[in-house]
Amino acid sequence: MKIYTDVLTFQSAKKREFINITPQVKLALEKSAFRDGIILVSVTHSNAAIIVSDDEPGLLEDLQAWIEQLAPEREDYKHRGRFESNTGIHLQSLLLHHQVVVPFTEGRLDLGPWQFVLFAELDGQRPKRVVIKAMGE
Repeated sequence: MKIYTDVLTFQSAKKREFINITPQVKLALEKSAFRDGIILVSVTHSNAAIIVSDDEPGLLEDLQAWIEQLAPEREDYKHRGRFESNTGIHLQSLLLHHQVVVPFTEGRLDLGPWQFVLFAELDGQRPKRVVIKAMGE
């Protein structure tokens, strides 16, 4: 099996933002010239996430409210007072996950009609690195 790697960097304009990166994932797949296999998309930061979801604004607002409800920013986390006191954001990242794997067939991502690969910026403090790794033939 062969492997192709591409690296992207995102600097969000907002503290919280969902960015559709499906075009960049498709471009990496095209550059790989692979026809069949899997593509891994992974963010290398614990205050961001990668998801496969519908890119509908209402759903993304609901998603934001859901993760904030499950992992709110609070003052009583043990992580407070250390380098960056954003425990709630780290927990939100764990809820959404740091990577996805998408199969591809005949050079096309196997996504449903309303599925997109989204980069979730959860903290907005600095540029974030996303690794795309296509594995196939």
